[in-house]
Amino acid sequence: MGLFGAGTSMRGRWLNWAITAASCQGFLLLGYDQGVMSGLIGADNEFGKEFGHPDAKLQGTITSIYDIGCAVGCLFCFFFGERFGRKRIIIAGGSTMIIGTILLGSSTTVAQFLVGRIVTGLGNGFNSATIPMYQSELAKPETRGILLCMQGTVTIVGLCIAYWLDFGLSFVSGAVQWRFPISFQAFFAVCLVLQMLPLPETPRFLIEQKRNAEATEILARLHGENVGLDHEEVVFQRRQIETSIEIESAGGPFRYSELLQGGKLQNFRRICLCCAVNLMQQFTGSNMINYYAPVVYADAMGLSRTLSLILGGCTSMTYLVGSFIPLWTVERYGRRNLLMFSATGLCLCFSLASILLSLGTKSTAYGATAMVFVFQIFLGIGWLPIPWFYPAEVTTTRIRSRGQAIGGFVNWMCVFTVVQITPIAIDNIDWRTFVIFAVFCALWVPIVYFFFPETNQLQLEDIDHLFEKGGITGGVFTSKGGRTVEAGYHQTHPNTQGVEKPIVITEEQVEKAGDV
Repeated sequence: MGLFGAGTSMRGRWLNWAITAASCQGFLLLGYDQGVMSGLIGADNEFGKEFGHPDAKLQGTITSIYDIGCAVGCLFCFFFGERFGRKRIIIAGGSTMIIGTILLGSSTTVAQFLVGRIVTGLGNGFNSATIPMYQSELAKPETRGILLCMQGTVTIVGLCIAYWLDFGLSFVSGAVQWRFPISFQAFFAVCLVLQMLPLPETPRFLIEQKRNAEATEILARLHGENVGLDHEEVVFQRRQIETSIEIESAGGPFRYSELLQGGKLQNFRRICLCCAVNLMQQFTGSNMINYYAPVVYADAMGLSRTLSLILGGCTSMTYLVGSFIPLWTVERYGRRNLLMFSATGLCLCFSLASILLSLGTKSTAYGATAMVFVFQIFLGIGWLPIPWFYPAEVTTTRIRSRGQAIGGFVNWMCVFTVVQITPIAIDNIDWRTFVIFAVFCALWVPIVYFFFPETNQLQLEDIDHLFEKGGITGGVFTSKGGRTVEAGYHQTHPNTQGVEKPIVITEEQVEKAGDV
């Protein structure tokens, strides 16, 4: 089992918290990376002097080329993620980001800096395509949403750290002003690698790889301190996973054409949802603010550079407050309701901001700034956390890694597009940029209502039955609250009965379980 299998003998609550901490560490790193360039780009500072005061186009390239690296990392996971497993990919992601950070921190030319951004992005692509799936497959249904929303919260913690570190060092002269914040991300990457080393692979991946004995041991460890390999809950959960995978695999080895199939499983619909939720997240306008908050405040609203930096940091703090809300609401109100409520609020905020900015006075600029702050709260409620883990909740075990990866690819390509066009749009159409994103946010409400099924409280094996009602909307429109299947449905469904395998437990494993 070793380093990339079952990991150490950590069990129960401590194991669950360790898994959550490592998953959150990956998103802390992601958030820091998203925010670190905002305080360096677009100003007459040491970074600008080092790289020849890049114009708006080059600023967009320097910032967004990172997202191309992320997209490539997601594509790698799409084709090879199932070969290497969740744990190995995350460790590879952290290690790749360390290498990229070394390139960035030692850059003396724009070319080297761009290469460093691509390499760092590649590692982050590995992580963003894998970590939500890793957490989902190891979490209990009743706490899965909360644990996954925590990843969104720590993403904003990373964003806040980056913003305020940039602001504090803006008063320092010399290359340390930009080299230190760029290099500091290596600290988070090293922590991620060290945290992942003792953790286990997911039981669902191991069973899919015919490593059932290892999967049984990990299931026992996840259930608690004194739970043995033959405990009824461990046996039951293992058999349910085996049954689900056997039914999904009835057609033989995986073929990429399966992703385009309809039928009872509706794989193509699932892949469309993975892509759609990520595309929609980016065209809320979130990263126009996350990447360019000081630039937006200075250029679109006419505020001073120092005030813009301060407001950029305060915006991230407001975002952090908003990100705590789904920790208490995601399991109570579900994924769909939060997405629709969030989109409605985002549309309203950007609509009011564009109206206020169109008046062109100092007081209305401050009013528009307030709308951006409120925007961040609405963003934290729904469109920040849910798109990161929703693909893992609507895909079956057989296609989950591909669905999460292709969703991540679409996400990062959309981030690239938004980040590339934002400085150009602000230069050319000014406040009208807000109108574009307000219209998109308005469109997301009916799309979620008609096509996005509710996954709250469902076990991952229930997901196989998500679209069995069929129809244009997959049964979403005709089902109350979009809940097309009830929790625990897979346990009694006739298609899953009678497909059981004997449990194979070695004497060594029995003795090991008895020693705990």
